[in-house]
Amino acid sequence: MASHRKSRTPGTRVAGIRTPALATAALTSVALLSQTAEAAPGEDRPSLEEVEKKVGDLYRQAESATEKYNAAKEKTGKQRKRVDTLLDDVAKRTQKLNEARSELGSYAAAQYRTGAGMPDTATFLLAETPQDIFDQRQVLDRMTGRQKAAVDDYVTQQTETMKKRQEATESLRTLTETQGDLKTAKATVQKKLADARELLSKLTAEEKARLAAIEKRKQEEAARKAAELARQQAEQEQAREEAAQQGGGASEGSGSTGSTETPPADSSYGTKAAKAMAFARAQIGKPYVWGATGPGSYDCSGLTQAAWKAAGVSLPRTTYDQVNAGTTVPVSQAQPGDLVFFYDDVTHVGIYIGNGMMIHAPKPGTYVREESIYYDGDSAIHSIVRPA
Repeated sequence: MASHRKSRTPGTRVAGIRTPALATAALTSVALLSQTAEAAPGEDRPSLEEVEKKVGDLYRQAESATEKYNAAKEKTGKQRKRVDTLLDDVAKRTQKLNEARSELGSYAAAQYRTGAGMPDTATFLLAETPQDIFDQRQVLDRMTGRQKAAVDDYVTQQTETMKKRQEATESLRTLTETQGDLKTAKATVQKKLADARELLSKLTAEEKARLAAIEKRKQEEAARKAAELARQQAEQEQAREEAAQQGGGASEGSGSTGSTETPPADSSYGTKAAKAMAFARAQIGKPYVWGATGPGSYDCSGLTQAAWKAAGVSLPRTTYDQVNAGTTVPVSQAQPGDLVFFYDDVTHVGIYIGNGMMIHAPKPGTYVREESIYYDGDSAIHSIVRPA
């Protein structure tokens, strides 16, 4: 199903969906923050809010690199299969070429033994390129029917073998490039996670407790916003039911209440969504592992892909592609089963389960869990997509 997302002016909101805004100010280097954390007594230290933001930014950068890793891994896998297929084809064609060469050689040997004086067949065995063969095809007029057939077969096998060898060479070059991208993305993920761990390791026990308190306040605010969304959605559902009940007696053209809203998901979608959510719930408690697609661990897009696969719907591997694999709807009209995407660079995703809540694989060091879609603030929500 094609995406209905439209380009919008940065910094605005349309139907409850946060549009991409200008990138946030460049982050100060991890080295500088680490030095500050180790500063001598009396020197300025970053506030816990600054540390919390820095760690959060590093985790998001790690997720961004993870999605690039996922894309490179998928591309590398496909390219490796193509290379294997081409190399197998080259081996088969080489065998056929050798058989054709052997038959052609038998005619050349016979000409030599009988003293025919015109080793026409042998000239083709000396040809190294299709052009050589083309230049020598005029000698076919001096050959017998069986010789011509042997030459034609040899020419065909040699031309096709050369073609496949060239394709295999180009595919191997592409495979090398994608493997390089994979290696770079993997190193980036590992570096961002190491930087985050280093920052956290420099906190005192008291600072860690205060940081936990900050996180608790964020969760409480996220729960409040989720409850408010649930209330709004319940009111909308009640209004729809009342409109449907009154629809029979309404005059023609009066049913315009929902004209500006996205129609609710149909029963078929509801059935698939229920299967996807049931799968996601069964994964709760399993660890987040970047690049993982199950069954023992998942990253964010690996979980949503696996959940909808259980419902018979094939989603792309990465968040960048999943966000375009359905119809975009306003946050206020999110239905259970919809995908919730986060951040301007679309690097995180969860599966909506209703009442402002979702199931997602949050970040390294955590587990698949239920959480408010406002877990990182309402401004973090990028869009809601209905995938089927």
